[in-house]
Amino acid sequence: MTMFAELPRRRLLQGAALLAAGPAAAQGVPWPQARPISVVVPFGAGGATDIAARVIAQEMQATLGQSMVLENRGGAGSTLGTGHVARMPADGYTLLITTISGLAIGQTLYRDRIQYDADKSFAHIAIMMGTPYLLCVDPKLPIRNPADYLQASKTKPMDYGTSGVGGVAHLLGLRLAAATGARLEHIPYRGSTQAITDVMAGVVPSVMDSLTATSAHIRSGALRPLATSAPERSPDFPDVPSFRELGYPDVVADGWAGLAAPAGTPRPILEKLAEAMRNAQASPNVQRRFAETSTTPGRYYLDQAQDFVRKEVAAWKPVIEASGITPDQ
Repeated sequence: MTMFAELPRRRLLQGAALLAAGPAAAQGVPWPQARPISVVVPFGAGGATDIAARVIAQEMQATLGQSMVLENRGGAGSTLGTGHVARMPADGYTLLITTISGLAIGQTLYRDRIQYDADKSFAHIAIMMGTPYLLCVDPKLPIRNPADYLQASKTKPMDYGTSGVGGVAHLLGLRLAAATGARLEHIPYRGSTQAITDVMAGVVPSVMDSLTATSAHIRSGALRPLATSAPERSPDFPDVPSFRELGYPDVVADGWAGLAAPAGTPRPILEKLAEAMRNAQASPNVQRRFAETSTTPGRYYLDQAQDFVRKEVAAWKPVIEASGITPDQ
């Protein structure tokens, strides 16, 4: 007699039916009860996007009643992680932290190397956050303002670190060099954390990175900010001039990150995720953390977010083409 002989016949039949159904059986479980939701961050851990995503995801779990597990898949200007999610099932269990690098810029820059479309391959749920970029230097250097920085580059090419080739920071560096004639040498990293660390350690003299990622280090004195890519000065750092006011109107950009699912994800799931995002952004914890990092909450959801991304791709396309940048630079 086997151990199955004592089981009632009905239970045996039910078990056989579930085995035969396989993955289809899970489809009868109301989303998102079947399993945790995977959220792919297309950058390394510790950067501005990763920080914001973790804070937001922690709060979204309360609305969804399901855990959200973040997975860092950095590389190729965030296009590797972005492309991974584009290929996943549209079932609401794999989401993407969208970025200006992977979508608005990557769509044009990596056009021959990616198999996704920023608009058609994704259902955009929300724009999560916005942040400008800052040019910062090692405070141990005798560089106290943009004029000092540009003058120093005439004596020796000035290295500047960024989170990778093809990101907003890289493009801002190219535009600053073009506008000023400065000799700037791009040093790409796989994420902003190591780029910032190397500046503070004196390995490279400067970094171009987001206000979200640099604000704490600026407040502590570990980085010296020279200028911001925001159209106006930040209320949190009123002594830091904008590139625009310095006479460089082309060195202006705001970074952003959002949340998306593979195209074809059912609308009720997208609406539930958008509701969870709104609730998360309104939570005291997220508002406090965003304030600490001088991060601006996003304000576009669902159709508005989809339209925003579509317009960003169109706006950055001529910028990328005019820059002459390639994925290998």
